[in-house]
Amino acid sequence: MAMRAALRSFCLSSSFSPGLSQQLPAARLLLWRRTGSPRTLQTSSALSAALKFTDKHEWVQVDGGVGTVGISSYAQEALGDVVYCGLPEVGQTLEQMEEFGALESVKAASELYSPLTGEVTEINTELTENPALVNKSCYGDGWLIKMTIEKPEELDGLMDQAAYDKFLKSLEE
Repeated sequence: MAMRAALRSFCLSSSFSPGLSQQLPAARLLLWRRTGSPRTLQTSSALSAALKFTDKHEWVQVDGGVGTVGISSYAQEALGDVVYCGLPEVGQTLEQMEEFGALESVKAASELYSPLTGEVTEINTELTENPALVNKSCYGDGWLIKMTIEKPEELDGLMDQAAYDKFLKSLEE
């Protein structure tokens, strides 16, 4: 049931990062309220172009040949409160869709998969002390790793925001 609720909308709550628009300067967030439903986050095409998603619910944002990787709002909602984050070593080379770490929550554990081929250049060390950042700011301070992009053409195989939303709806059926 919780997954279905998370699928129906990305609810704007205390777990939403107010710094998202600063993290993604081209992004413009549009909020609206439907009668009888919670506030919902919808993204403009600028944000949709900025993030690419995998069918394993990781996202990547590429800037100057470096990709920042995290998990989607859907994934963090499905996991629940993250209590542990296992990440790779800086310098590790990853192939696209290779497992590179894991997140553990109070109710589940989930492997992490690399959206692209490249080398890990940085890990989010803040997650060692505060893994809940993944829940509080999955598109901002809760990022997981940064990596070089060895094969930029792999980006074409990832989903933009609209395709990812459609994918999430297909999971409901």
